[in-house]
Amino acid sequence: MRFRVAALGLQGLLLAACARSPGSPAPRPDEGGASLDPDSPLPPVPSVDGPLALRVVYPPAGSLVTAVDSSFLFGSLGSGQATLTINGAPVEVWPNGTWLAWVELPPDSVLRFALEARREDQVVHLVHEVRRVPRFAPGTARVWIDSTSLTPRGEVWWPAAEPLPLRVRAREGARLRLILPDGRAVPLHPLDAPVELPEGIRAFDRDPSRLAGPAPPRDRFVGALVGTAVGSDLGPPLGGVTRPDTASPVLEAVLGRDTARVRWPLRVTLLQSLPQVVTLDDDPLRTGLTDGVTVGRALPGGTYHWFFPAGTQAAVRGRINADLRLGLSAAADAWVAAAEAVPLPMGIAPERAVVGSITSTAIGPDRVQVRIPLSHRAPFRIDESEREVLLRFYRAAADPNWIRYGATGGVLQRVEWSQATSDEVELRFTLDRSLWGYRSRWQGGDLLLELRGKPEFDRGNPARGRLIVVDPGHPPGGATGPGGLSEAVANLAIAFRLRDLLQEAGARVVLTRSDTAAVDLWPRVRLADSLDAELLVSIHNNALPDGLHPFRNSGSSVFYFHPRSVALAREVQRQLVARLGVGDLGIARGDLALVRGTWMPAILTEGLFMMIPSHEAALRTPAGQEAYARAVSDGIVLFLATQAGRGAP
Repeated sequence: MRFRVAALGLQGLLLAACARSPGSPAPRPDEGGASLDPDSPLPPVPSVDGPLALRVVYPPAGSLVTAVDSSFLFGSLGSGQATLTINGAPVEVWPNGTWLAWVELPPDSVLRFALEARREDQVVHLVHEVRRVPRFAPGTARVWIDSTSLTPRGEVWWPAAEPLPLRVRAREGARLRLILPDGRAVPLHPLDAPVELPEGIRAFDRDPSRLAGPAPPRDRFVGALVGTAVGSDLGPPLGGVTRPDTASPVLEAVLGRDTARVRWPLRVTLLQSLPQVVTLDDDPLRTGLTDGVTVGRALPGGTYHWFFPAGTQAAVRGRINADLRLGLSAAADAWVAAAEAVPLPMGIAPERAVVGSITSTAIGPDRVQVRIPLSHRAPFRIDESEREVLLRFYRAAADPNWIRYGATGGVLQRVEWSQATSDEVELRFTLDRSLWGYRSRWQGGDLLLELRGKPEFDRGNPARGRLIVVDPGHPPGGATGPGGLSEAVANLAIAFRLRDLLQEAGARVVLTRSDTAAVDLWPRVRLADSLDAELLVSIHNNALPDGLHPFRNSGSSVFYFHPRSVALAREVQRQLVARLGVGDLGIARGDLALVRGTWMPAILTEGLFMMIPSHEAALRTPAGQEAYARAVSDGIVLFLATQAGRGAP
């Protein structure tokens, strides 16, 4: 798996509720937290009165901002006694000299902010410029086509009998048609579709009115190409030689006497009758730096849904640029990175894999290994529930004449199989206890599936002897606070204290890093897996995408991926909210590498927000680090106590 010019006047600057002058009331609780709130559990923001030094931490000068109408800036002044204005409007300054402003953005491509910092008779000026991510604006044209919305574009390989969907945004009420190089025309029709909101707002904005969106215009158009090649032949989907393009289709929009035309950069090659089968391999150069898994998505660029171990074979059913479409079965497709697919010789038929007799072997008091022979390495998917694992093989036929359980006393209660469809086989594994994790790998033609049941706990001290891997998130990457604190530094300080607290509770603890050296994502997960860790907890502090109000949308949250991690996530989240006293953003399932580990429950905590001055200040202090670490430790111990079958310790 291969692993952000126009002067803004006073009326154009919104100071969110965070803007206030010294001595004015503290922020309301629903605005994120209270840098000066005496009731806040967070340590008070210390007073700093140093030399005047005006600095904008985010967004960096010259960077691209993705917000549409409003966004935030933050930085520091060097003195909490100083005042700050942006384009003439006052901005709150925290006692340590940090600041955070929420601004309204005009529709210009260059955004210019005039900052003025004052302290007694000292004045510092700064003009800070950033650029808006280019987005299409119709302007005054009576008829228009948004050329950035043309979908698909680039190079496409597609089955001759299957419609290739076309989408574009254009002037409401216009008549659209795609004129092919040979003169044929394909009509496109208006579609009633909801307004597309930025993904960051969909995922993180807590304001329901922003999620609803305005009434959608009828400016989305759809059509389809069926059995139609466009442009010069591209050859086979893999292993071919791309030939120069000879012609491109043209999209035409007509409204009354006005016409707009744009070139649609699209080449379509119809798949040959000879099939192409590929072997998936995320590390063809044998670097050893990957996890040996190719991820599959339900659509190009979508979220992870399948995890195919290296060596899995599947038939090609299409390609759009760098995304390869695999035909898993008659009813299921998966999109993978074309760079992670090695073509087999053309003409090899994509046969159904035969699932043979199954053997299970106890490999520990709480785990079992299941050996499943197949005639070749077919794609599969694993889903879990509390005490069951469902393994689905695609393009497969079942012939398990024997299912052997091995010696008695294992965690595997029973195995059931069914030919779910003509080319999909389901194997259902039921455990005699709650599922703690699973993992799979190919060995020759056999799939080895290891199932891990809930371990036995010391009811008097459920944390005793438990092996917990604590991951201080970042570097590389990570957020930076207005005062310059690196998230990676804050995470490591919290992780050190969390390690000590868990060890005091009787657990064995391993850190994925103990200094500031960068560690990639996969080695962190691999460490937890190789140590047979029973829990994986990744410590982070949050940041928001451009365009999200930092006070309405800040607080604590915990992310998980597998159902078995939900209870742990909920317990830790409750403790974070109670001990840190910030907003409750709840738990969420997230497609994050550190929580996708399959061998143990895993969570990723986002306790505080680096961009909130009071949060950053707390993270600098031993008291703030202690509060964060103790919340996570308490949550883990309470979770383990529940798993041990008794109440809170």
